[in-house]
This record gives sequence, structure tokens and C-alpha cells, in this order.
Amino acid sequence: MWTRALLSVVLLLAVAACSTGQTGMTAPGLAQPTAPAGPVLAPAQGEIIGTGPVRVALILPLSGNTGAVGRAMLNGARLAMDETVRTGGQHIHVVVKDSGPGPETARTATQQALAEGAELILGPLTADAVGLAGAIAKSYDTPLIGFSSTASVATDGVYLLSVLPEAEIMRALTYARAQGRNTIAAIIPDTPLGNAQADALRLAAGEAGMQIVAIEMFDGEARARTAVERLAPAMRSNLVDTLYIPDRATAPSFGILLDAARLPRERVLIVGSADWEGDAAILNQPFLAGAVYPAIDPAGLEALTPIYRSRFGGEPHQLTTLAYSAVLLANTPSLSLAMPPYGTGLVSPAGFTGRDGPFRLHFDGRGEYGLVMRQVGAQGAVTIDAARLGGLPLASSGGASIDAGIPPAAEFR
Repeated sequence: MWTRALLSVVLLLAVAACSTGQTGMTAPGLAQPTAPAGPVLAPAQGEIIGTGPVRVALILPLSGNTGAVGRAMLNGARLAMDETVRTGGQHIHVVVKDSGPGPETARTATQQALAEGAELILGPLTADAVGLAGAIAKSYDTPLIGFSSTASVATDGVYLLSVLPEAEIMRALTYARAQGRNTIAAIIPDTPLGNAQADALRLAAGEAGMQIVAIEMFDGEARARTAVERLAPAMRSNLVDTLYIPDRATAPSFGILLDAARLPRERVLIVGSADWEGDAAILNQPFLAGAVYPAIDPAGLEALTPIYRSRFGGEPHQLTTLAYSAVLLANTPSLSLAMPPYGTGLVSPAGFTGRDGPFRLHFDGRGEYGLVMRQVGAQGAVTIDAARLGGLPLASSGGASIDAGIPPAAEFR
């Protein structure tokens, strides 16, 4: 009788142990939840990166014309998740979804991600895709951080982690004003982006205390030549001491036109845009030597490049670090483990420090990167002024690091 009783107890304990093991099982690739257990998540469709309890969706164009860019950004996200493992603080898992060739696919992917329980959406990439995906995310009261540089799609809860035209030109004009420049003219493409740049210039000039003498728009060679002819007398007579020519493709041609117009190069500061970074034609145009432009600090990408090559056997895209920083932001404990996750902490005025240096998100959805100023020279572009947010020195921004494994941005100089 005692033997049968003891056997019964053993059997009961074994059944209880099996029951406990069954309850703790999760889908492949997901971590066992820590106590207290979080909500049970629906099975996710797509590649899953990481094992943290909080679900984040990453929506990128992995097919279509921009597929190569999307895949490079996805690799950046993978490297960021590797870094969270190395530093011992993985709080999220990332579900990857293809935004496909058009905005409708991005909206469908976002709808699917939200139905699966995503607490945050990272992506998509293009403005039209962010607009449609953002509307769906807002209906779920879930924040979205897109990568478009078109400010018009930003709104409360739909943030843009990118370099916006107004942030670029404000950084450039703040620098020009510090060099004693007072008047500015611009030659800008007659395109939607060009119109956004012109609007940003009008706003930034007022805030920086610079006078706009003229803004010339062009849509071809004839109007470009006319613009230079109109502005040349004012530049030669020192009525204009700064010239803004943001378009990357036509900047070398403007160098030739300005040289032919006998522009006093030593008196006029030529200012470009962040799109100038890495352009060999601009670097090799003699008349543009000495021109300056705002840019994301290239030190971040340079530091990531050998790791990327070793892991993926290719070269990273310039947007790779954008996705890297977005994933680190999503993994920040004060954001991902908050109740509810990703609340007002996303718009901390102090901002954050990511792979490219300081950045912050504003309540209206616009993002702001701390940009350096670069100067075109015979040996390539060099950084001449360190990263700043809102025209303030980097040291005073007070940004919180979102990755213990990355040195503060000041150390990248």
C-alpha cells in the first residue's frame, strides 16, 4: 500500500512537470516570456530576428526597384540586434515584412503586423508608403517611425527618422551665419523636393537672421543658365555672399556655369545639401573646392562597414545606419518595457545617440538629425564642424545613448 501511494505521488509530480513545460512553449525564434508573462502574441508571418518579449515590425522594400536598399537596411537591423545580444539587453524581437513595389503593399504589411500584435512599426521607406502605413498605425494607436525624408507625411504618432530638408538647411545656415554671412541666394530644381527645399530655406533664413536675395527655380539647362546670369551681378558686387545649390546631379554643371560667369569664388560661400555626400563628380569639380554641405557624420557608417563586409560580404548603403539606429531605439528599455510601450518617451527633448550620432523626434512627427558640416577639398570632403542638434553644440544636447556598445557621437569626430 505504501509503495502504491508513493508511486501515485511520483506520477502526479511528473504530470505537473509536463503540464508546466507545455505552457512555456513558444513559436520558433521567440523567447520564453519572463515573469510577469506578457500577452500571448499571434503567430507572425515573416522572418523573426531576436528573442525579446516585445514585438516590433520592420517594413522595408525587399523587392522591386528599391529592393537593394531595403535589403541593406535589413542587414543593418540584423547587426543592431547582434549588438543587443552582445551588450546583454535584448528586449524586442523584430518581424520583417516586405513593403513590396508600391504603397498599397506597405499598407497591407502594416495591417498584418498590427493584427499580429506589433507595438511599434519601423518603416516603410518612401513617402507614399509611410502615408498609407501611418494612417493604419494611427487607427491602432500604435506609433510608426518611417524613413522618408518628405516632411508632409509626418504627424503626431507618425515619425520620420531621416534627414529632412528643413533640418539640413537650418544646419547649413547656422554655420554660414557663424562665419559672418548675411545674404543668400538659391538655385533649386523645380520639383516637389525642390519646392520643399525652397520653403525650408525661407523658414530657416528667418530663424538664422539671413536675408534671401533671390530663389531661382530651374527645370532644364536653359533656365539654369538664366538663373546664373541673373544672380552673377549680385554675387560679383557682394550683394550675395552665400549661394545654395542643393541638387546633387546638377551641382558639377553649376560649378562650370559659375566659373564661366566669373563668380568671385573667394567671397561667395557655396552651400550644398546632404545629398552631396560621396559624389565623385562634385569632389572632382575644381570650382566647387571650398563648398560646404551638411551631412550625417560619416564616421558611423565607416565604423560599421568592416563588420557589414565580414557578415554579408558586400558594401552597406548609406541608409544602413538609419535602420541600425531605429532598431536600437526600439530596443531601448525605457521605451520598449514601458507600460504601454513607446509612449511619450519617443519625443524626449534630449534625444538619443545612435550609430550616426545624435537625433530626436518631435511631437509633430518630424525627425531631426545632428548633422556635421563637410567641406569639399582636393583630397575629398572633410568634416569642418561637429554634429549639432538645432544649432546647439553636441555637448549640450544631453542625448541618451541607445546602445552601450557605441561610443558617444562626440568621440566619432
